[in-house]
Amino acid sequence: MGAGKTTVLAEASDMLAQRQLVHAAIDLDAFGVAHLPSAARNDDVMYRNLESVCKNYASVGVRRFILARAIEDSSELELCRSVVGATNTVVCRLTASIETMQQRVKTRETGVLQREYVDRVANLNLILAQARLEDFTVTNENRTLSEVAREVLLRARWIPQ
Repeated sequence: MGAGKTTVLAEASDMLAQRQLVHAAIDLDAFGVAHLPSAARNDDVMYRNLESVCKNYASVGVRRFILARAIEDSSELELCRSVVGATNTVVCRLTASIETMQQRVKTRETGVLQREYVDRVANLNLILAQARLEDFTVTNENRTLSEVAREVLLRARWIPQ
C-alpha cells in the first residue's frame, strides 16, 4: 500500500500503448471492492472477476497482462497465475520508505478507514518482504513516474534497452 502500484501500472500501460504493444492493464484490487454477504469472500469474487475479464481480453487477442496487486503468499500467486492463464510471469515489487508509503496512503485515503489503511502499510510491507515472491524490486521514490515505469518494463523484458 502506497508503493505506487496503480500509478506505475497506468504509466507502464501508456508506455506500451505508445509502442503499439497489445496488452491489458488491470488494477486487481478494484475487482474486489465490495461488501459481500458473509458466506462470500471478496478475494474469491475478485479472482472470478479477473478470470472473466482476462477471457474477454483474450477473445480479442490480448496475451499480455499487467496486474497491480500486493500478493502476500505463494498460494495467491499461483492462483493469480492460473486464473490469468499465464505461461510466463514476472513479479515486480515496488518499494518506497515506510514514511513515504504511509504519507501516500494518508493523502489518497481520506475516508473513514484512513487510519486503518495507514496502519496496515508497515505490516503489509513486512509480509511482502518475508514472502519474497518478486523476481525483481524497483524503488518508487525520489524518481519520476516515467523512470519507474520504464525500469519495470525493461526489467520485465517487455521493452528493449
